[in-house]
Amino acid sequence: MKNKIVIRAVLAGLSALLVSCNTKKDENAVVDLKEIKKQIQAKENEYAATYNAGQLKEIGYYADDAITFYQNRPPIIGKEARYEFLKSDLTNNTNIISFETKEVFVSNDGKMVVEVGYYKVTDSTKTPINTGNYMSFFEKRDGKYVCVRDMSASDGLVE
Repeated sequence: MKNKIVIRAVLAGLSALLVSCNTKKDENAVVDLKEIKKQIQAKENEYAATYNAGQLKEIGYYADDAITFYQNRPPIIGKEARYEFLKSDLTNNTNIISFETKEVFVSNDGKMVVEVGYYKVTDSTKTPINTGNYMSFFEKRDGKYVCVRDMSASDGLVE
């Protein structure tokens, strides 16, 4: 009887030790900021190339439930609303947009990223016509970062 109690106590202690070790492993995860910044910049480059080519339905930057905040308009909620907004934007211009990731702020587990960046819009002669800054919030879903919230602020038209 005494042996059974000792064995159960030892097994309970080992179980508790194993559970606590697994929890601490997640707390000490190392996040490679340079690699994540590189991945986010690649998302920005892909977005710009797809947008500039007019392939709006191919933009894989956003989560389906993403919300975008632009100046002087209500939030753009969802995939279809975003597509309609971008389509109307492209209908009237031949502008080229580019993005530059300036900073990333990453959660300890690497599953959430806030990006601060700079954008530039040029006309067909490559003359800058608008510049500004943006913030995007990404979540890692199915192993890939997707934007779930973003907002931008224009510096104003470049004259």
